[in-house]
Amino acid sequence: MKKMYFPLAVVCAGLTLLAGTSRLVHGKYGLSLGTPEIKSINSLAFGPDGILFIGDSKSATIFAVDTKDAAANNQATEVEIKNIDQKIAALLGTTPENITIQDIAVNPVSKNVYCAVQSADGTPVLFKIEGGKITPVSTKNIQFSSLALNNVPSEDAKDKRGTPIRVSAISDIGFSDGKVLVSGLSGQEFNSTFRSIPFPFTDKQDQAMLEIYHAAHGKYETLAPIRTFTTADINGKKYLVASYTCTPLVLFPMDELKAGSHVKGRTVAEMGSGNSPVDMVTMKKGGDSFLMMANSARPVFKVKYKNIEAYQGSLTTPVEESFATAGVDFVSLPVTNVVQLDKLDDTRMILLQRKSNGSLDLWTSSERYL
Repeated sequence: MKKMYFPLAVVCAGLTLLAGTSRLVHGKYGLSLGTPEIKSINSLAFGPDGILFIGDSKSATIFAVDTKDAAANNQATEVEIKNIDQKIAALLGTTPENITIQDIAVNPVSKNVYCAVQSADGTPVLFKIEGGKITPVSTKNIQFSSLALNNVPSEDAKDKRGTPIRVSAISDIGFSDGKVLVSGLSGQEFNSTFRSIPFPFTDKQDQAMLEIYHAAHGKYETLAPIRTFTTADINGKKYLVASYTCTPLVLFPMDELKAGSHVKGRTVAEMGSGNSPVDMVTMKKGGDSFLMMANSARPVFKVKYKNIEAYQGSLTTPVEESFATAGVDFVSLPVTNVVQLDKLDDTRMILLQRKSNGSLDLWTSSERYL
């Protein structure tokens, strides 16, 4: 195995995200010139003007990186790359078994796709995808800023099953209304946490504790983190729309997610246990909006926001039958084994899918899925 890692290390020496920091020049958004010490990449999200936010659970830090990729593209072309893991592995001088694609994010301005990859030895590497071209992104001597998260699980903390929980310090990130939004676990008694962090970064980071009723488990829970989220206006009010492992869909009013608050979400759907949500985005077609969600053990789900708006209830009793659903109706699309998903434009998604022939493909959906 060392024989395979050596060329990877050589290639990564030019690309590596692991290096010393030397801040020299102050720039826009409070960024400085230097080399960020990124130890892992759990999640990606874009902010304004091509700023890429990188969630690093290992160092419990959010990085803001200026990609210099801010040229507007109003006519995004489709992306179709078969066996993308083989192509990325070849660029790193290794084999697909030695890499994991951690996340993808579409730059909403340029429409280019960014892809976070982790090698078997834990080295994180970032790639940019333009059409069919895959290019490594160097983070040496770039404009960046960072913020270390407060109250994170210690590096040696484990759950009741003995599983390390520091990896879930950051489970998903997003950007809305000038703030970086971060879900994950804290080091406090009520672990499930949602952080709202103004950008440009200051010392301020609001942290709210979350509680939900999980109908598939038949109990209230505070320990599990949100796995994926988005924000949406529902009946004229802004909400955090979140999903957890075993797939409850929960709404949290954004104006209640304040520093030090303990917020109970409204569970509007149980979408089937034995599954973990992977990614969710909001799409639009005609006069309708749709929540699209990829899953680990189920197909891609489509939920009409009109159905969420019409559902005034909250699930507070158990779902008795194993793997059954309850609450807001949804449609299961004929698309399975999607391991990453993001929004290309209002009507098209970028999907990373393991096909039935074993190929890992990056492709673009059509309006037909809405």
